[in-house]
Amino acid sequence: MTQTCLNTGGCQCGAVRYRFARLGRASICHCRMCQKAFGGFFGPLVTAHGLEWTRGQPARFDSSNRNWRGFCGNCGTPLTYAYEGGVELSIGSLDTPEMAAPAVQVNTESKCSFFDNLPALPVKTDDEAARDLEWNAGVRSNQHPDHDT
Repeated sequence: MTQTCLNTGGCQCGAVRYRFARLGRASICHCRMCQKAFGGFFGPLVTAHGLEWTRGQPARFDSSNRNWRGFCGNCGTPLTYAYEGGVELSIGSLDTPEMAAPAVQVNTESKCSFFDNLPALPVKTDDEAARDLEWNAGVRSNQHPDHDT
């Protein structure tokens, strides 16, 4: 059987790349530090085992006295959340983020009040979606591809 999921990942610009042996439990963290670190409503993270950096090294920000965060110093992509007990990778930085479906929500005391209602938001009409597809067809991405180069 051919494995289609790659155990690799990295930042948008490709300056920092990594590989891992296996993943643990994936979560979404609602703490305020994750909201700020990811610039979003939550931080999507997955425990990484056997992590090694294959290109470059992440820059580090000590977000508290107990944990620190790794990110690309060139493009700013959030890469890790680390603490004495281990390291977690940002799910979006995996080459195959589908392999890390979140299994738990943590630090929900900081969850944005509207978060649980997001799936009920309307989606764009078919005409609007078609216009988006047409516009997107002209976009040339400068992001590193989702594989090692």
